[in-house]
Amino acid sequence: MRTLLSVQRLLLRLAASLATILGLGLAGTAAASAANVPTSACSNPAMREFDFWLGEWQVHTPDGKLAGTNSIQREYDGCVIHERYTTGRGYSGESLNIYDAPRKVWHQSWVDNSGTLLLLEGCWQGGKMVLEGQNLAPEGHKILHRITWTPNANGSARQLWESTDVKGIWAVAFDGLYTRK
Repeated sequence: MRTLLSVQRLLLRLAASLATILGLGLAGTAAASAANVPTSACSNPAMREFDFWLGEWQVHTPDGKLAGTNSIQREYDGCVIHERYTTGRGYSGESLNIYDAPRKVWHQSWVDNSGTLLLLEGCWQGGKMVLEGQNLAPEGHKILHRITWTPNANGSARQLWESTDVKGIWAVAFDGLYTRK
């Protein structure tokens, strides 16, 4: 019986040590884990650069037509911005956005119900969030994408999505004005 208790204690110490190393903590080691885990793993001020985009939005095209709605929330202890977009007419998509502090770059992974995967990266520049990426068209040519989000003084925001055509010429793919619901 003593051997079993010794083994159990050893396993608990190993689990607590591993949890502390990984920053997970265990119920019985709350004080130890609190000392080793920052209050927020994502407390870098750059993590707040996209906060103007958070909220519940209606998205309109330049001619005033409703393009869709967007719900944008912080998740995973404030480290990730999760976007959920829908047109209400059968198209929907989501993105996960995170600031990669070691590289000092924002990253977005967009997926939708048409099978699109778009990976974008960029940064806050000149009062705007600018993310860029590329993918392949069904015909095989490379398409460059640049999406710019601009906060407006009245609390709205503009999303301008530009893409290249087969000749590499930039054109507006989407221009949306976000207004709060």
